[in-house]
Amino acid sequence: MTIAPTPKPTKQPQAPGNYLLPAGLRNFVRHRETGLVLVAIMVGLLSGTLVASISHLSQVSHSILFDIPLDAHLSATGVISWQRTLLIPTLGGVILALIGLFFAGRIKGPQLADAIEANALYGGHVSFRGSLLISLQTLLSNGFGGSVGLEAGYTQICSTFGSHIGRRLAARRNDMRLLVACGAAGAISAAFSAPLAGAFYAFEVVLGAYTSAGLVPVIASAVTSWLVARQLTHQSFLMVPGFPSPVSVEMIAQTLLIGVICAFASILVMLAVAFSERCFQRLSIFRGFLRPIVGGAILGCLALLTPSVLGAGHGAMQILLVSNPTWLLLTTTIVLKMLASAISLGSGFRGGLFFASLLLGALIGQLYSIVLSGPFPTLALQPGTAAIAALAAFGTGVLGAPFSMVCLALEITGDFSVTVGAVVASSVCALIVRELFGYSFATWRFHLRGEFIRGPQDIGWVRDMSAASLMRTDFEQAPTTMPIAEAQKLFSPVQVGQIVLRDPNGMYAGIVSAASLHSIATKDDLPLGSLAQQQDEYLLPNASIRDILSTFERSEADVLAVIDRPDHRTPIGTLSETRVLRTYGEELERRNQELFFR
Repeated sequence: MTIAPTPKPTKQPQAPGNYLLPAGLRNFVRHRETGLVLVAIMVGLLSGTLVASISHLSQVSHSILFDIPLDAHLSATGVISWQRTLLIPTLGGVILALIGLFFAGRIKGPQLADAIEANALYGGHVSFRGSLLISLQTLLSNGFGGSVGLEAGYTQICSTFGSHIGRRLAARRNDMRLLVACGAAGAISAAFSAPLAGAFYAFEVVLGAYTSAGLVPVIASAVTSWLVARQLTHQSFLMVPGFPSPVSVEMIAQTLLIGVICAFASILVMLAVAFSERCFQRLSIFRGFLRPIVGGAILGCLALLTPSVLGAGHGAMQILLVSNPTWLLLTTTIVLKMLASAISLGSGFRGGLFFASLLLGALIGQLYSIVLSGPFPTLALQPGTAAIAALAAFGTGVLGAPFSMVCLALEITGDFSVTVGAVVASSVCALIVRELFGYSFATWRFHLRGEFIRGPQDIGWVRDMSAASLMRTDFEQAPTTMPIAEAQKLFSPVQVGQIVLRDPNGMYAGIVSAASLHSIATKDDLPLGSLAQQQDEYLLPNASIRDILSTFERSEADVLAVIDRPDHRTPIGTLSETRVLRTYGEELERRNQELFFR
């Protein structure tokens, strides 16, 4: 007897864009912490290279467009012709308007999510195409003199590569979010030569939680990126004027006051950006194409007053810290930089407030020292100590990352003594901003868009739980005209819990519990509709778990019907409060296990 050979299983072709790495490698990363650390190191290598490349391209753009030396900082160069100062930002607005016009409707929504939004809503999935567009727009915005930093572009592209590698490895949801955080850590670490600040930035801003399982991958990515950037770029400590003020009760009290000042100033900046955006949107001539063009023209006019408003402000910070500026120069620079950043972001220039917040904080601290040293020369903090404390505090107010700012203050100065003031000022600023404002800059912009995101904590899985995904479709139905006696014979209380009623037109007309149905003795001709409850209480398929629980609380019902749409009201399922709470609790427990036990 001949036995036919067993056919070999055919390999299913991968869909385009869904290529997976070999199964052995995927299993190694999925089940071994060492594998995830090695992937994090790879993300760090890419991050350091990308940050150095983007930074160099920005410098080249400044050199060519503004006719300055390649090694000069745009915001610290006072030899730019007025024609270039005025026209280059306007030209940048034209290019950004054309790019926005070309990509309008093609890339939108989740594709434009940054690392924080991707981790909060989409389980660490960052769009590659959308991120390339954001990074390009950020580079162009900064390259043409926009008062925005490159840090947003750094974190976007580096986080994208972390997410992209995670998808190729079919990583778990929590590991995907961790790789996105590794990319962000590498970006900040390379940008400021500050691996500690990069790591804490990842935990505070991108992950929203610290776990021992995530520590080693994030640190590995941050340190690797820092080492790569050191080889590709020239990095140095920030020069702080004077000797640090000794730690004392007076010093602590003054840094506390600086924290209060920076808290209100950071709230003012965030409100200014939102106000600028509303102004550009409301005026009809600024809509669409003309918004970045007009914004660039206004920015050019501000740059005629001082070039420190151009670009992120690296050069302006260092010069103003060591040149003993007057209070009037500092005040003017602070006001103009706030206006320039608000106008740039509000008009459509892409970027962030990371370095702008550091610059503004340093200038506010320096201004505080100069103003107080007039009447109280022996009491006032040294300018350097006040500047670093305010730098950390203002950055905390805008970014919502106190530990990151404290570490950054330590790493960019190389002086541990100045960080004592930074700790106090950052803590006070964080407390006040949370109490009075409640948002960092990133989450404030989400709030303006109508998103209920207060941080990077993973709430995407909660949004995936809708009435359509939770409801039961095997439910009993009956017309409202059915006699109660007939319904009692048809629906046994042992087998049926609730009966969904439909009117003669087939529309939802309420719910009757089997217990209520069989608890009464009635005439045969009394219709079932007379027992109906929750006629006006129902759920729609896309109702979130927040809406579902609110409806249960309001209606005081145990079971609600799910209808297709309000105008048609066709019942498509039922959902009990017990099922919702049980499913939510099980999913929450599973997420906690993924978070703390890899």
